[in-house]
Amino acid sequence: MGKKRNKEVSAVLYKKIKPLLPVVKPSPKGGRPRLSDELALNGILFVLRTGIPWEELPQELGRGSGMTCWRRLRDWQAAGVWHNLHLALLGELRNADKLDFSRVSVDGASVPSPRGAHTRGPTPRTGANSAASAT
Repeated sequence: MGKKRNKEVSAVLYKKIKPLLPVVKPSPKGGRPRLSDELALNGILFVLRTGIPWEELPQELGRGSGMTCWRRLRDWQAAGVWHNLHLALLGELRNADKLDFSRVSVDGASVPSPRGAHTRGPTPRTGANSAASAT
């Protein structure tokens, strides 16, 4: 029988992620204690890895409710956590010389236009015939 996976993120990896997460001050009104960021992250990754609906996150995993994890995902996205995490992990791979550029693809969605290139140039003709298109 296979070993049950308790965490999506190891303690070592979480130590690297933690500084990227926003610090939230406890409410002065009190209330229920906030779910730890580590548990929320593991809940988010469990839902994303398995593809289950947020509301079906098993409570027995101890990762909070699906709605709590979804809100944390939303808040972290708005705070730029995922982008910063991506850059940090790429930097770590680069430093370890473990980036494989053999399958890299770049398009206009990932590379900004150079300054001053706001207008398009004329479209060059592709053939000598100026007849209407048959398609």
